[in-house]
Amino acid sequence: MTDVKTQVSRLLTEGVEEVIVRENLERRLLSGERLRIKLGIDPTSPHIHIGRAVALWKLKAFQEMGHQVVFIVGDFTGLIGDTSDKDSERPMLTEDQASANMKTYFEQAYKILDRDKTEAHYNSAWLKNLGFAEIGKMANLFGLHEFAARENIKRRLDAGKRVSLRELLYPLMQGYDSVAVKADIELGGTDQRFNLLAGRTIQPLYGQAAQDIMTTELLEGTDGRKMSSSAGNVINITDEPNDMFGKVMATRDDLIPRYARLAAGMTEEEIAALAGKPAIEAKEDVAFALTAHYHGPERAASARSFFERTFRRREAAAEGAAAVSFQKGEELFAILVRAKEAPSKSEWRRLISQSAVEFEGNVVSDAKFVPPHGGVVKVGKKKFFKLEE
Repeated sequence: MTDVKTQVSRLLTEGVEEVIVRENLERRLLSGERLRIKLGIDPTSPHIHIGRAVALWKLKAFQEMGHQVVFIVGDFTGLIGDTSDKDSERPMLTEDQASANMKTYFEQAYKILDRDKTEAHYNSAWLKNLGFAEIGKMANLFGLHEFAARENIKRRLDAGKRVSLRELLYPLMQGYDSVAVKADIELGGTDQRFNLLAGRTIQPLYGQAAQDIMTTELLEGTDGRKMSSSAGNVINITDEPNDMFGKVMATRDDLIPRYARLAAGMTEEEIAALAGKPAIEAKEDVAFALTAHYHGPERAASARSFFERTFRRREAAAEGAAAVSFQKGEELFAILVRAKEAPSKSEWRRLISQSAVEFEGNVVSDAKFVPPHGGVVKVGKKKFFKLEE
């Protein structure tokens, strides 16, 4: 059995970028004190992807150590829009959009968290009731220069891009969430650092001790860019096993060790064993582990078998397929147009809507899809192309 000191050490290091204040948090964890651990997610899309789930799995680790985890769906903050990871202004969601997106958020979170041991909230319960007096008191704790110094905000200002006053209010709202639930610790990705620190600043105003914070590593999307639903480079925790397995197999080879460590729940020994295997084998092992992480080993084995069968069929069909040159960053349709192999725009949209376009065995659902690397493209039932740099 793992001793408490080793458990705490792993908790504070595995998949973790930064802990503030580490000495304080480590002391409290070793003392046996039962802490309140907070994580909030805004419903910016209908699905929670495995990048967002990195922090959820960390929340689960706290839960397994006996701490009280608090999971917040930001139905109110989602309307305002967090600009932490954006190089342009995030549009405000309508209440209908937020409501539609968050329909199954708690159920998705319970694929990871223990439902019976999780304290769950919508943050509209307290944020809707805040008046200007409270907002003014919190706003007085921050200077405009602090917000403007954030890297992505500074880039936008330097480029002459608009930064709305609404965006300045978001950290106050997330910080007040920590007051409302009396958080001892708040988790979030590295892009959330400013917002997490806002909670530390605001809590003493309300007579609470400043929360410790833990930032988790950000997981890249399947194409190497930041994982984002709007970019279409995500693996959702609700994806069916065959899709989940196939998406991992279509992920860039250099990202597979990070997927193994941050998303697939693999042990250190299993990860170390990947180094001595051929790339395709290592990738299949990670695809199996990640799929089993969410669907169990039996369905993961079935997905592996399905992939191997379809991959062999695709390879056989692709033999002799026309080679098409491409440059990274080009849309697939533009590549095919340049190669004089593209259907009409309307036909292309129809094929996309009917899931009749595939890249490396995965259905392409975005008409503006950008291939992350070379590979086999299938258009319709019989046309195959090999993208080559």
